[in-house]
Amino acid sequence: MPRRLLILFALALTLGLTVAACGGDDDESAAETVAAEVEEAQEAVEEAADATEEAVEEVGDIVDTAVAAGTFQTLVAAVTAAELAETLKGPGPFTVFAPTDEAFVALPEGTLEELLLPENKGQLAGILTYHVVGGAVLSSDLSSGDVATVNGEEVTIVVDGGVTVNGATVVTADIETSNGVIHVIDAVLLPPDAS
Repeated sequence: MPRRLLILFALALTLGLTVAACGGDDDESAAETVAAEVEEAQEAVEEAADATEEAVEEVGDIVDTAVAAGTFQTLVAAVTAAELAETLKGPGPFTVFAPTDEAFVALPEGTLEELLLPENKGQLAGILTYHVVGGAVLSSDLSSGDVATVNGEEVTIVVDGGVTVNGATVVTADIETSNGVIHVIDAVLLPPDAS
């Protein structure tokens, strides 16, 4: 509800309740009471609107949200190593299928360490962009089928009593950010050309 409409509604409600309660009082006393209560209601509405604006401003971008969550430390480290952080902090919007730290641990031994080497930055970027789709796609908008990723390859989404992406299960959906949405998955997606 727009802020002005909310203020007018609060004022009208307060005025109506005050007039009903003060039916037998003299007009001057009732007017003073109404004015005081209207002022209190207006202050309360303004405080609520300010709190809402602050909460909206606190929603971070995809990278900041991943950092704050605490369960994507490996993903954030990989995004930083691949020099993709600035892109994912950009306007987007993006949809990110974000593997948890446990998903990275499940990779074959030594894989992550190898990918994080500076000489493998291009391959790492290819894998990470395979987890990103253009646009902000909420789970309610997902349907079964192939979807192009930022990498240029497609992932296969299956919606059937839950959502999977190339077989990885979406364990938490619709984490909204200022520049897109994150869906948490339980496995790392590897593009067809990943060795």
